Amino acid sequence: MGRVLRPHGLRGDVVVEVLSDVPERLAPGSRLAAVADTEAPAAAGKAAAIELEVAASRAHNAGRLLRFAGRDDRDAVEELRGLWLTVERAAVPDPPEGTYYHYELVGCRVRDAEAGELGEVVDLVEDGGGLLLLVSDGARQIPVPFVASFLAEVDVASGRIELALPPGFLEACASRS
Repeated sequence: MGRVLRPHGLRGDVVVEVLSDVPERLAPGSRLAAVADTEAPAAAGKAAAIELEVAASRAHNAGRLLRFAGRDDRDAVEELRGLWLTVERAAVPDPPEGTYYHYELVGCRVRDAEAGELGEVVDLVEDGGGLLLLVSDGARQIPVPFVASFLAEVDVASGRIELALPPGFLEACASRS
C-alpha cells in the first residue's frame, strides 16, 4: 500500500509513496508491516516484517510524511528506506469484478497462446497510457499492456495470466536485459 522512499529531516519522518486508495490506512494509530518485498516476508526465507505504528501522518508533495511510534530520529528510520508498507490481507476488501490489485499480479506466470511461456510479472508500471505488466524470463523483459484485448484469462488464485498477443508484438517490444 506504500513504499518508504527516504528519511525526511532529523525527527524520524519518512517520505512515503502512497499506493493505496484508502487514506485511513496511513492515519495515526494504524498498524503496518514493512517488508523488503511485496511478497509475504515468511515466503522463500525472506526476513521477518518490521511492525510499525503510525504516530503522525501528513501530506507531502504527491505522497505522505509519516512518523512511527518509537522511531524519533533519522537514524531510527534509515533501515526503512526502500521497504514496502503492507497491511494484513484480511484487511483488504476484494477488488471489484474484473479488476485486480497490483500485488495479485506480481509473480503471476504469463503465457501467450502462440509463443508459449513468457515468464513472470516482475513489476507493474502506470504511465498515463494505462497499466503495463513487466514480464521477465531472466533473459528478456517484455512490457505488456494490461488491456482486455490482450487478455485471454487472468487467474490470480492460480498465479496465471493467459495472453493472446497480436502477431509481431514480442519481436517489437521485448528487450534483452
